[in-house]
Amino acid sequence: MGTKPIFDPEKPLLDQLTSLQDLKQLTAAQCKTLCQEIRSLLIKTVSHTGGHLASNLGTVELTVAMHRVFSSPQDKFVWDVGHQCYTHKILTGRRDKLSTLRQEGGISGFPKPEESVHDSFISGHSSTAISVASGIAEGMRLQGDREHFAVAVVGDGAMTGGLAYEGMNNAGKSRNNIIVILNDNKMSISKNVGALARYLSSIRSREGYVRTKKAVERRLNRTAGTIGPSVAKVIKNSKSVVREALLPAATMFEDFGFVYLGPVDGHNIEALEEVLHAAKEYHRPVFVHICTVKGKGYTPAEDNPGEYHGISKFDIETGNPEVSGVDTYSDVFGKELVRLAQQDTRICAVTAAMEHGTGLHYFSRKFPNRYYDVGIAEQHAVTFSAALASTGRLPVFAVYSSFLQRTYDQLMHDVAIGKLHVVLGIDRAGVVGEDGETHHGLYDVSYLSSIPGTTIYAPACYDELRLCLRRALYRDRGLACVRYPRGADNSVFDKSALNTEYTHVSGNKTDILFISYGRVYDLLYRANMRAREQGIFCDLLKLTRIFPLNDAVIDIAMTYRHVVFLEEAYYYGGISQIMGDQLMQRGYRGTYTRVAPKQYFPQASVASQLAAMGFSEQAIFERMQQLSTEEFGA
Repeated sequence: MGTKPIFDPEKPLLDQLTSLQDLKQLTAAQCKTLCQEIRSLLIKTVSHTGGHLASNLGTVELTVAMHRVFSSPQDKFVWDVGHQCYTHKILTGRRDKLSTLRQEGGISGFPKPEESVHDSFISGHSSTAISVASGIAEGMRLQGDREHFAVAVVGDGAMTGGLAYEGMNNAGKSRNNIIVILNDNKMSISKNVGALARYLSSIRSREGYVRTKKAVERRLNRTAGTIGPSVAKVIKNSKSVVREALLPAATMFEDFGFVYLGPVDGHNIEALEEVLHAAKEYHRPVFVHICTVKGKGYTPAEDNPGEYHGISKFDIETGNPEVSGVDTYSDVFGKELVRLAQQDTRICAVTAAMEHGTGLHYFSRKFPNRYYDVGIAEQHAVTFSAALASTGRLPVFAVYSSFLQRTYDQLMHDVAIGKLHVVLGIDRAGVVGEDGETHHGLYDVSYLSSIPGTTIYAPACYDELRLCLRRALYRDRGLACVRYPRGADNSVFDKSALNTEYTHVSGNKTDILFISYGRVYDLLYRANMRAREQGIFCDLLKLTRIFPLNDAVIDIAMTYRHVVFLEEAYYYGGISQIMGDQLMQRGYRGTYTRVAPKQYFPQASVASQLAAMGFSEQAIFERMQQLSTEEFGA
């Protein structure tokens, strides 16, 4: 037996914890102090790095309780969505690295197994944790481990995703050591919507059932020696009398095969530890329902949890984020959609719990009867939009590129085959910076271009975005996609001839052509201006409608000896590959170079990630220099 640590009351507890075992030695009062210290550290850190603040402030006590009741990494924690994991990272040896959170070379804002043995599974997208925990628990069983647990922490917003129920359906029928903790804070990213939110609200109002059941179970545990353990077990496991007296029916979670415990105050360490210890005793699937406050302990985040879900750097005293005050692509998209909808009552807007992130808050305020927040349910959003289109509506589904990935089947089967006209506003196209691998929008071009009848636009500035949205709504048929990056438009390229097809900047008497689209075109333009100053001349081709390719684009490229395509999208299946195939079919005999990413990119700034792909102004300029030297020997 080791010596119980002695904690100096004059020093911060965080400074004195050297292991998870130390955490288990704290008193209840010390745990409360520790949680205050963790909250202060979270607020201080995120104010400098940006990140997911409100969700982490709401799960401090839960995370502390989990690490006191369970034994990580033998017990496996799965976070859904992973942005709730900051306290977990602090407690598992990464406190000293927290200042590098979401920074290049630092620690990720999401669980990352290669970062720590305490991160059992990567989690950047919603609704996956129950399926993951089910698989991990089954793996443990196959290894003969009936002692340890797979614990899934699921935000209530994640329960609006269908995968959560697929996971529950299979986990509940097992006899494995699975514990699902529902972190119910009445919020996902935007406010929770739909029948599930109403259902959870009804459960929260029936706490008498839980209190009575727990009191009965505690009494039975104390009297087991008197009435016999076998009798006590039978009575303890028979909840029908209590349930029938206090509830009209079992909870949905019990119908899935789980033991249901809760709701429990998610900010009461002692209550949390009690319910988690109880959950362990069952050695079968258990659903623990806790209630928390998103943004707990920081008034600006409590008052505006949606705004503090994912936030940039901010001033702690005022809570004001460091913002430029200028519109972003998301804002411009949302405002233009409102302008068009004022003139056309057929236009409807759909979001998957990303009202503010996609700029649809403008639409929701102006046209609430034509605005639909379906929760974190992107697949449903696409099929729902297709059905709206079948009735003559003009549905616009605004969604992050990263989250659109899970809708491929619905786009193919429910939209494309029926030739239904659905418009996608694909936000966060390209690299997204500090959120890292799980959130980059580099893959939509590859899979969308494989869907028959699809049209894809990649505007390079705000005005072009407006043009493309109007064309997608009124000139195209079938699936029409407008993809645009995160952040603001800082472009300087010549906008005198904007259109929705292509722009050919020529007349330099050169055999070198550079092609690009989206925000990379502006970097190309800047590099070209710099090259011209040094007597290096290259022609440029900016694509706006990137798929299907205009035949004239191929005709233009055929006239150059050297063609270089810069593409901020996945190398395989991208537009540069499609264009290369068409050039080959035409018998092109020049050199065709494709510059596009082939790998995942960890967290870093957008500028750093673009540079890693070879898209910095300097890298493009050097490529122009090299080609010019090869062409002219100068």
